[in-house]
Amino acid sequence: MTVTPADIRLAAALTASALRPARDADWSVRAGALEWDCWETAEHLIDDLFSYAVQLASERTDIDVPFRYTQEAPGSPYNAVRADKEAGVDGLLVALDSAAGLLHAVTATKPPGARAHHTFGVADPEGFAAMGVVETLVHTHDLTTGLGIDGWEPPADLCARTLHRLFPDAPADTPPWPTLLWATGRGELPGRPRLDKWRWYGEPR
Repeated sequence: MTVTPADIRLAAALTASALRPARDADWSVRAGALEWDCWETAEHLIDDLFSYAVQLASERTDIDVPFRYTQEAPGSPYNAVRADKEAGVDGLLVALDSAAGLLHAVTATKPPGARAHHTFGVADPEGFAAMGVVETLVHTHDLTTGLGIDGWEPPADLCARTLHRLFPDAPADTPPWPTLLWATGRGELPGRPRLDKWRWYGEPR
């Protein structure tokens, strides 16, 4: 039930495959239920993967690495890195692949005993890998919803292992993908309303 560095690459590849057909779509539309548009959401995902990589690389358990995070517009995400809009969606997906590769490299080379700070708990390399996977999967859900792409559903095994690592209180008797959406405030489960507040637990078990 472990999450591996290879899962980061897998999640990013699945995302690129799902989004590539929408390269000519309007990426200024809202990404699902988020307040951000699709371009902003994809940039936020890239920034997440980058930030997790540099945080784990630092092995600082007391603070976030102090990169300068800024907004491009009121209400937009605070990012340290951004994609060049002139490169279009193809360039955006290259940036996503690169950020995923960076997190893959750091999580693959750090020893299991390495630890680094995160708001949701000081995490080990597996924890950062799982965080990168869950960010990728759920933001791809936001993006495909906003862009009108039907049928996005990542592998159940990947979702199950991510749930096991980060969401110990999630139900184990429901399908993994709907459960991951529920655990991140994006859906309902039978007898369980949509969550208004949610978090994961990055600390090693």
